[in-house]
Amino acid sequence: MTRSETPYRGRFAPSPTGPLHFGSLVAALASYCDARAHGGEWLVRIEDLDEPRSSRAAAELILAQLATYGFRYDAPVLWQSERGAVYQAALDELIAAGLAFPCACSRKDLETARIGAGGERVYPGTCRNGPAPGRKPRAWRAAVNDELIGFADRLQGRCEQYVAREVGDFVVKRADDLFAYQLAVVVDDARQDITHVVRGSDLLASTPRQIWLQKRLGFTTPIYLHHPVAIDARGEKLSKQTEAPPLAGDPLPVLLQAWAFLDQPQPASPPVSVEAFWRWAHRAWNPRLLPPVTMLPAPASSVGAAV
Repeated sequence: MTRSETPYRGRFAPSPTGPLHFGSLVAALASYCDARAHGGEWLVRIEDLDEPRSSRAAAELILAQLATYGFRYDAPVLWQSERGAVYQAALDELIAAGLAFPCACSRKDLETARIGAGGERVYPGTCRNGPAPGRKPRAWRAAVNDELIGFADRLQGRCEQYVAREVGDFVVKRADDLFAYQLAVVVDDARQDITHVVRGSDLLASTPRQIWLQKRLGFTTPIYLHHPVAIDARGEKLSKQTEAPPLAGDPLPVLLQAWAFLDQPQPASPPVSVEAFWRWAHRAWNPRLLPPVTMLPAPASSVGAAV
């Protein structure tokens, strides 16, 4: 059975560093509707791997917000903070295969590294053959090869990247002893049997790294769709870091704003409840109507009192 023939399983994976905001709602709505439109399952994963920035209170608030907005998930919530041993096992597998190495470089050491097409500094391979004498390893990096990684995004089309040239050997375990997002998300998508990933286009550039890890760890690659993300008046992605206001007030108008932001068909008559909205939205969802761009401004009314 091919990936396209297996039962659909999607997910929403927020980081509990604060409450959900309009940008979070757009991502949750897109992944939820795509799963339900395919008759599939939808899971929630709390990405609390960055424990210094995460809080249990924020995670519980996010789950309460999802319930208030009518989201229903189909399996127990998976918490990344409880899965350190699983991530370590994946890292050990990479190390045993010669696909990861210890790195002693600090951010200051890499300040002069060239910048790739995606705007990230390209790791120059400083510690590939071992840290310099007297330097203590700080992190672990994946030892990438000069391979073209390509995939067909359902919205963005064919995407390709030479990871070695545009990113270099990327971090899989950080200097603060926390596992990197790139490794954790790959392991968890495999653990939860995720077949389809619907997420914001800000993560599009990370996908080749994740596919590289999937191939090395023997995991199946999900089908990807990267939708437009909401930005504020300054052109920055709505996020907790940019102080996006939390969701508040009546859920129904904000759900309709998120739906309109994604250019989805408008109902003949406005739904009168959250439940009615979801019954209609799951049937009306059409990913072919999503704007094929990586960034779009959020509706003016969604940045402020409305959310």
